Amino acid sequence: MKILHTSDWHLGKRLEDFSRIEEQQAVLQEICEIAESKQVDAILVAGDLFDTFNPPTEAVDMFYKTLKRLSNNGRRPVIAIAGNHDSPDRIEAPDPLARECGIIFAGYPNSVVPTFELESGLKILQSEEGFLELKLPGAEAPLRLLLTPYANEFRLKTYLGQENSEEELRTVLQEKWKELAEKYCDNKGVNLLVTHLFVVKKGEALPEEPADEKPILHVGGAQVLYTENIPNQIQYTAIGHLHRMHRVDSAPCPVYYSGSPLSYSFAEANQKKYVLMVDAEPGKLVKVSEVELTKGKKLLRKRVEGMDEALLWLTENTNCLVELTMVTDTYLTAQERKQLTAAHNGIVAIIPEVKNTSDLVSGNKKNIDLTRTMEELFVDYFRHKKGQEPNDDILKLFTEILAEEDEK
Repeated sequence: MKILHTSDWHLGKRLEDFSRIEEQQAVLQEICEIAESKQVDAILVAGDLFDTFNPPTEAVDMFYKTLKRLSNNGRRPVIAIAGNHDSPDRIEAPDPLARECGIIFAGYPNSVVPTFELESGLKILQSEEGFLELKLPGAEAPLRLLLTPYANEFRLKTYLGQENSEEELRTVLQEKWKELAEKYCDNKGVNLLVTHLFVVKKGEALPEEPADEKPILHVGGAQVLYTENIPNQIQYTAIGHLHRMHRVDSAPCPVYYSGSPLSYSFAEANQKKYVLMVDAEPGKLVKVSEVELTKGKKLLRKRVEGMDEALLWLTENTNCLVELTMVTDTYLTAQERKQLTAAHNGIVAIIPEVKNTSDLVSGNKKNIDLTRTMEELFVDYFRHKKGQEPNDDILKLFTEILAEEDEK
């Protein structure tokens, strides 16, 4: 059977003042097309479906429409778990209706999916806390899934029935996974683990978590999980949370972060994005292939010397979002900022890098004239702190604050 692994959609996420909703729509459309062209049998979405507990309506609408299309009228199951950005209750709320479309949600590690059968041939054969066995349309072997959505330390302990608070949570979780694997995961089915936790190979340096990401380095207080904690019966482990696609380990099975479908911070600038295709048969090693995603704008960081170089580069790189570092001899003026933003509508941030700032600052210190107006002094202060001229909006806001103070 063919399994598509994706995660970290972060629907509704913005980049500063820039909406990403159109890009998200385009890349989800691309994922749907990949699922159809590759004739995928099942979809795994490993958490962080939304960016916040209360996502905007347009993000929610896009999410359910995408899952319905992916499910192919119940012939292709979609299994989606909650990540640390998701509300578990919100994720599970539409579950009764979603099941009729072949969409299965798990918000908590102890969630139990009720058994059901669809006319398409999709059927839940067995289910208990943290485990699911499915009969897929057209497949002889069953698909077994160990499901561990994100949970804080309290919920994880509750799920595991851990009484000894000193005992390592990773060890207890390993025992829980082992118990489920020994009970259900023989070599007559395809056995996978799906989770949204911080999983690393023991002894290797910890990878950086995404910028602006809610960190789960200690899983809400729990320890980092090791690949050696994964049961030997598991043939593939699908993880969410880290935004860079990479293989964590090849033992006891291939362990992968699929990464996010879009770059969501400039720490991900120039990253390629993927979904992962997993070809699996009972009792055999799986084959994992990367399918690159092409939709969405690139995030580019550029350091330039002066306005001429900046304007030239901006006109040559139009369809992207930009973090621009400006190296100049003096502070950026409001007029220069206007020139830059007029040349490119995707500038997220302009970072001034002023040469010889010590001379400029020392000069300001020697020549402060307290007989000048508050507005003039504020402009000097802003230059000193930010390395650039305040724009019109900031000046207007400062004037309004002064007016309010005068009234008081």
